[in-house]
Amino acid sequence: MNTGEDDNAPSTSAALDLVRENVLELLKGFDSPPRLLRVQAGGVTLEAEWPQSPPAAPGAAPRPVTASAAPAEAAAAARSDDGPHEVRAPSVGTFYSAPKPGAEPFVKVGDVIAKGAQIAIVEVMKLMIPVEADVTGKVARTLKSDGDPVEYDEPLFHIVPQRA
Repeated sequence: MNTGEDDNAPSTSAALDLVRENVLELLKGFDSPPRLLRVQAGGVTLEAEWPQSPPAAPGAAPRPVTASAAPAEAAAAARSDDGPHEVRAPSVGTFYSAPKPGAEPFVKVGDVIAKGAQIAIVEVMKLMIPVEADVTGKVARTLKSDGDPVEYDEPLFHIVPQRA
């Protein structure tokens, strides 16, 4: 029986995984994350939109694009060491504190976490983007609840860094 589908075509799940991997790789190449990213498979559409920035002064040199520090790392470096560290949203989307509905959250207030540990998920267009701790420390506060909408670079957690 012919279903009209190509038997060699990847499953929907595999295709979404491939799209997700490619989108995340694409985002790494931008000098700053876009405010909006639209990807469409049929007909191949890719749009990226950045917030408008003020126009450069006449005669000013264009701002160079560098791949040195990621925006979140630069923002973290600019913050004072006196207060808690903020773990920020990697994308716009929906915040989830657990891997699936009804499951235990990745972290709770008071937990000690290691740098690189997954502590939440931000879902955007069915893509699950892991939120990882960028410092080792103790979770002082969770700023979002399950299902809350988040904006790019919005604070999600306060972490009290632990010094080695």
